[in-house]
Amino acid sequence: MINIVCTSKPCDGLLYYSYEYCCYLNSIGVITDLIIITHPRFLKEDYFDAITNKYGTIENVIFNDFTRTSPTLVLGRSMITLPYIDRESYSMDQLLTLHLLFKNKIIAVYSENHTIEYLNALNYFYPEEVIDLCDYDIYPHGEGAHFEKKIWFDVFKPIERNESFKYLFNGTNNNYYKAARSVISKYKNHGIMIYDIGSIDTRYNNIIVPVDNLMGIFDTYVYTKKKIDPAPRLIQECKYYNKKIIFENTNIGAEVYMKRDLSNPNVEPILNAI
Repeated sequence: MINIVCTSKPCDGLLYYSYEYCCYLNSIGVITDLIIITHPRFLKEDYFDAITNKYGTIENVIFNDFTRTSPTLVLGRSMITLPYIDRESYSMDQLLTLHLLFKNKIIAVYSENHTIEYLNALNYFYPEEVIDLCDYDIYPHGEGAHFEKKIWFDVFKPIERNESFKYLFNGTNNNYYKAARSVISKYKNHGIMIYDIGSIDTRYNNIIVPVDNLMGIFDTYVYTKKKIDPAPRLIQECKYYNKKIIFENTNIGAEVYMKRDLSNPNVEPILNAI
């Protein structure tokens, strides 16, 4: 048995990876729950919409609670770090649930963002044991057994080819939005994914996430991220659906995932850690 904990915003790649690994582990007989601790700026319904828009159904998902004490898997260290950084914005019940989920064995996928804050988060939650998994193609100096995040396309609902604009941009945080805006004038027929929070530049065709049938409504993904991108899902999804990609910027993660073959998740490192 295992709990997968996700503290990301809805529509974040780590939410989708977390749900897919939950489904995959259950499919091979490993009892798994996805525990979503909702981000302070979003509602349970936002996560429900994000999952059902992409997969059609939602199973083995629990919000802000858990049913059993098990080892906890986080598919990125930020799932521990971010609620620590924003802890004053969470409810006391949410913080108690996080402390209980993180107090025993944690299996954590290695990343190098928030290096100091991650150590502070571990001191705050004080787990008994942390076992690292690492994608060494992206983090050659990381820690733990080798592990590659994979998309389980078997649980996707079918897309409908219905192109609404040609070029897709990802603008779901300030850095992504700024990077997209720096080149978007070259791509008039575009859509840019954003959350419906903060200021919105109405000069652009802003697409509020979650987007139903996202992979069916554009022709070409324009990749603009400069900093390391540890598991760029949209690159693999574009490969799967034969969508074109234009690289305005690149980084080691994007280059690895562009070359990496599509295959089902390999959960052996997770099972060994359990």
